[in-house]
Amino acid sequence: MLANIKKESNEYVVTYVRLLDHPLKDVWEMITYNDKLSLWFNELHVVKLGLDGYLRFDMGDGTYERMDITDFEENAVLEYTWGEDLVRFELTDLGTSTKLVLIEKVSKLTDHTPKDLAGWHVCLDVIAAILDKIEVENRIDNWKYWFEEYREQLKSVK
Repeated sequence: MLANIKKESNEYVVTYVRLLDHPLKDVWEMITYNDKLSLWFNELHVVKLGLDGYLRFDMGDGTYERMDITDFEENAVLEYTWGEDLVRFELTDLGTSTKLVLIEKVSKLTDHTPKDLAGWHVCLDVIAAILDKIEVENRIDNWKYWFEEYREQLKSVK
C-alpha cells in the first residue's frame, strides 16, 4: 500500500501505515536496537536514545550525519531530524500485534523525493519480513517498483 502524501501549509506529510502481527516490544527493538536496525537500514545507528539523543547516518564516504531525536516516548514514539526534514515512528500496541506509523515531514519536493519514499516503503516491508522470518528476495527490484509508483503519485501532489 502506498503512503498517503498531502501538502500541509509549507511542507508535505508522508504517512505509511503497517499492521504487524508481532508484539510492540519486537517492533520497537527493530527501530531502536542497533543489532536489529542494521538488518534493515545498515547506514543508520542509534548513538543515544532519548530526548537528548541522536542517531548517526553513515554517508558511505567516511563522513556521518547527525540526526537529533526531537520526540521520544519509550515503546511508542521515535522522531528525529532527517536533513531538513523529520522522520517519526509511532507504535500502537494492539495486544498481539502492533500498528506502526511512519511519518516523514518533507520540506520541499525534489527529484530525489520519490527515491526516499520508495526507500522508506521498502524498509518497512523489510522490517515486516524480518519479523515474519521471511527472506527478502530482492530489495533493489522492490525499490525500483515503488520508486515508479511514488514518482507517479507525486505528480498529482505538486
